[in-house]
Amino acid sequence: MAHDTEVLVLGGGSTGCGIARDLAMRGLEVTLVERGNLTDGTTGRMHGLLHSGGRYAVSDQASAIECIEENKILRDIAGHCVEMTGGLFVQRPEDPDEYFQEKLEGCRECNIPARVLSGREARTVEPYLAKDVKRAIQVPDGAIDPFRLCVANAIDAERHGARIETHAEVVDLLRNGDDIYGVEVRHDSGPGKRTHKTPGTTEEITADYVVNATGAWAGQIGAMADLDIEVRPSKGVMTIMNVRQVDTVVNRCRPKGDADIVVPHETTAILGTTDEEVEDPDDYPEEGWEVDMMIDTLSELVPILEEARTIRSFWGVRPLYEPPGRGTKDPTDITRDFFLLDHEDRDGVDGMSSIVGGKFTTYRAMAEQISDHVCEQLGVSASCTTAEESLPGSENLEVLEKGMDDFGLRSPVARRSKQRLGSRSPEVLDTDEANPVICQCEGVTRAEVCDAISQSGSDLNAVRIRTRASMGNCQGGFCCQNMASELHPEYDEETTREALDELFQERWKGERHALWGEQLSQAMLNYALHATTMNRDNDPASAAEPVEYGAFDTGVQ
Repeated sequence: MAHDTEVLVLGGGSTGCGIARDLAMRGLEVTLVERGNLTDGTTGRMHGLLHSGGRYAVSDQASAIECIEENKILRDIAGHCVEMTGGLFVQRPEDPDEYFQEKLEGCRECNIPARVLSGREARTVEPYLAKDVKRAIQVPDGAIDPFRLCVANAIDAERHGARIETHAEVVDLLRNGDDIYGVEVRHDSGPGKRTHKTPGTTEEITADYVVNATGAWAGQIGAMADLDIEVRPSKGVMTIMNVRQVDTVVNRCRPKGDADIVVPHETTAILGTTDEEVEDPDDYPEEGWEVDMMIDTLSELVPILEEARTIRSFWGVRPLYEPPGRGTKDPTDITRDFFLLDHEDRDGVDGMSSIVGGKFTTYRAMAEQISDHVCEQLGVSASCTTAEESLPGSENLEVLEKGMDDFGLRSPVARRSKQRLGSRSPEVLDTDEANPVICQCEGVTRAEVCDAISQSGSDLNAVRIRTRASMGNCQGGFCCQNMASELHPEYDEETTREALDELFQERWKGERHALWGEQLSQAMLNYALHATTMNRDNDPASAAEPVEYGAFDTGVQ
């Protein structure tokens, strides 16, 4: 029986895109489906930590070893997505000496480079650390951009012949007896979708083999074919500060607990996180006290956070997996290792496997393991090369050092463009057209925005993911309309308005949890600008729904 594709990958997060790239590089025909944009799930809602493994060196050494190995690989193949900030595990006076020593010994047992710093030495590295910090362990943590990394994998998958379909939600698994042979998807009407199918219609996609890489949603997918996949979703809050209060990843060196890490990322710092099990990865409370706890607790490590401005908060859901029989009650005790579930061996149902658990740092290793398995199932003899072949944009990182002014840019803007684009910098920035800065906060130029539109269509949130435009201090207050204007004349007025409103709404979702102090003033300024200059609070001339700034109904003057 002929199928539409050899391998059908479900899920467009880091693992799904990594699998699509790996299998396509091995010569297989691959189709990936994702219900929203790429990174729509957990990948787009993480704190951006490239683990050294130090975080798991005591509690989960198998995961720690995987992390340090993949840390080294990602630095080589994805240099334009990684900033090697280094990391500190910091001990306060009330934190136990015994645990500090266990952490140090655990790092060394896992071959994680680790060096002890005195309190004074730690404050030399990070001047805003609390004055009573006793000492710290220095490890090779880093910061990584999950959006760029995920998109780079998808681009490379497409270069090798894969088909990527976004806004295509799986609504059913196709099963005939003990054989799963594909899925039914419903095509969404969202802008920028990577399929030409009519929105609102359904389609059956058949495959020789199906890979379930949907993370926290793997259990829901399995249930469509009466398969029990024991995923235990765990939510965590992350809070974004207005500037980088630290330039190094700062961890609290104590046994497990909430609010114990600060990750510098681009122009901001991200505080994290909590760990609370939820029933539904799409429906859970987002509570203000969690944000307050982030700031209050981490201010003990970095006191300046108490006075700093918070620009937004967001929640993500970890795809934790609980193997049968373990019965762990506390989600913080569940291993961060990943598991390949062969449903033929496990459930007597062939044609599909699931990859569950794990973490962003180990996405490539997860993809390699399940790709090996798929090739074995299909009788394909091809080895993995994803650890050696660089991702698009990662080669020749110094290509613009000699002539940043050639592109008519200030040096800081050119440096940031180079970091985002890597080896694609000359291709994108070498233009005869005027190339003004569209997003002042993140230094994103018109050429970058236009390049992202050429790849993402009218979906401005996808443009944001590719470029970081609208993700800075003003949260799109001064640049959203500039981004939307670049859609003209290719897209009509209605499409452009819908795209602008979707971008506004996406920015607002995270801002509404941070409305106090100076950030309340900034949000009110954004509201006033959009309402008075574009009539975006109420636009009777537009078919689109007005943007909802509901928090401003609080009576604040």
